[in-house]
Amino acid sequence: MVVQSCPTYAAHAKWKFWQKNKNEQTQQVIPESSPDTDTLWDSVKPETKNLQAEKTQTTSDIKFHSVEIEGNNLINTAEIMQYIKIQAGDPYSVDIVQQNLKAVYDMGYFSEKMRAVPVKVDDKNIKLKIIVQENIPITDFTITGNNSVATGDLLQILNPLLNKPQNILKLNEAITEIQEYYASQGYILARVTSISDDPDGMVNLTIDEGKIGSIIIEGNKKTKDFVVRRNILTQPGTIYNENLIKQDLMRLYGTQAFKDVKRTIERDEENPEVYDVTIHLEEQRTGTISVGGGLDTATGLFGTGGFTDNNFRGTGQRVSLNLLAGTGIVMADSSMLNRANLQAEISWFEPKLKGTDNALMVKAFGRDFASYQIPLAVEQRFGIESTISRAFTNYPHLTGAFSVGLENVHVKEGDASQIAGLYAAHNIPISERAKQLQGGLFLTFAPSLIYDTRDSATLPRKGVFANVRFEESIALDGFENTFGKLSGGIKKYYPVAKKSAVSLAFRAGGKIHGDMPEVMAYRLGGPYTVRGFRMSGIGTGTGFMMGQAEFQTPIPFIDRLTDAKFLDNIRIAAFVDAGQIYGSTVTNEIYNRPIHAITAGVGVRIFVPGVGPLSIDWGYPLTGVPAGNSKGAFTFGVGEFY
Repeated sequence: MVVQSCPTYAAHAKWKFWQKNKNEQTQQVIPESSPDTDTLWDSVKPETKNLQAEKTQTTSDIKFHSVEIEGNNLINTAEIMQYIKIQAGDPYSVDIVQQNLKAVYDMGYFSEKMRAVPVKVDDKNIKLKIIVQENIPITDFTITGNNSVATGDLLQILNPLLNKPQNILKLNEAITEIQEYYASQGYILARVTSISDDPDGMVNLTIDEGKIGSIIIEGNKKTKDFVVRRNILTQPGTIYNENLIKQDLMRLYGTQAFKDVKRTIERDEENPEVYDVTIHLEEQRTGTISVGGGLDTATGLFGTGGFTDNNFRGTGQRVSLNLLAGTGIVMADSSMLNRANLQAEISWFEPKLKGTDNALMVKAFGRDFASYQIPLAVEQRFGIESTISRAFTNYPHLTGAFSVGLENVHVKEGDASQIAGLYAAHNIPISERAKQLQGGLFLTFAPSLIYDTRDSATLPRKGVFANVRFEESIALDGFENTFGKLSGGIKKYYPVAKKSAVSLAFRAGGKIHGDMPEVMAYRLGGPYTVRGFRMSGIGTGTGFMMGQAEFQTPIPFIDRLTDAKFLDNIRIAAFVDAGQIYGSTVTNEIYNRPIHAITAGVGVRIFVPGVGPLSIDWGYPLTGVPAGNSKGAFTFGVGEFY
């Protein structure tokens, strides 16, 4: 009794290749996620009805004695036996033989000429021989069309199939894995478009990586085309990469000229070998007149007004005029005058100076306020500053800048009688006061570097922000007052749970050369420095060093209580600050400032779009507590300080 194998299939049927008609004129928008992989190989399987065994001389009493595999050279017998479900003692059945034969064939390594032959052992038992014929073994692979992904990376996926019989299923799986690998690198349009085998076992793959035919801009009515295109670094003729396109879209969104930025991808109607990418823009109103107010420790209760256009005349330039009037420093000690804070600033920003990657900022300003550095004095500052900056091509997170500024600093006496009493009480000659009131006209040159890998500029949870800046200030009204100083800092964010974060920061600065006027001194105490002290409450000097650790988290369980979206912009915080002043000034001596301190406290952060985070903090000094400050202090701030 012999079980017959199924009829022989035409040889070409096994290698039949399925693909979409390239001339198909459908315009399909590629989804945001990686597209599904097409099945490229037909798996030819013997139909159950064709695996019929001869039923002569069979009875229900005949049992299977054993199963043997013959004809396999490259595929291990143990691997084949894993697909055999026949056990010794099972009743013999043609249907069972047929099912097991089909299971072995479905492994994909064997041709349709395989056979199952029952061999009589005795009157009650038979041994089943399954005779297989392995497909031609794969001897090597050739890959063409892969310009964006290295051949070696693709061969790592294919090499497990080498020196094994050609296997339709395994090849399909490998092709799927190749396309998924491309997608993981951002090449979501890449497809294996053809595959063939040579008589010597060579398998040839051709890949279409997805070339861009053209980039179309739609929706910009005010914004000039050149402004949009200079932010799109992806060019026609290159391979489409989703990661790079997303960076382009983020640059467009970052211009603040657009409310929404999207992209769609379609086959080119005239040339279906390439894709057209359309950038859909929704512009927003960029010119605004603002009136507002707030509370800041350094400015007091203040009101603001101004005009800003983030897309001036559709050129992508930003112009702004800001006016501020504040009541003056709140929660100040006796070293500071009760005086209004008045400020005005006008600025112009060009993100792509003359079509290059250089950005230019020019601003002019004027300020009149009670001095933070010089006790019982008034500062008046007027100046103009220009800064040119550029991101490094090979280091996209690193930006270099160079500033040139001209500033006139005038410091005038605010309360001569009280100052005279303080100097006398500490046996300091009143002639030293003239040094405190020293200002001047300074021409400043300041190169700087910024390194930024934060995941968000508004509510960062991971990444690093670091900067370093050198300032050379040339005194134009007395060269002997020229000085230079160097400062820098680093702040690293660590995500905690799903929405919280811990940040660690370190900052330092100091005079490099010259005689730095006290009005230019570094200060510690107040918002943005060591909280829990009043403005400059720790001290002022020619150098400083400080560190901060802060934990921020949303209001616990707020999402379970309400769906109000504005609450997502509120964070509560806990912090520890520490700082040290070097090169102490006369001011520290006459006001008995501690020079160094450690504080701890809690606070609230409220992020306001267009303004930044508003902060309210209460800090308690753990060390360096001066008289009258043992209960700690509140500080109020606007924006983040690095």
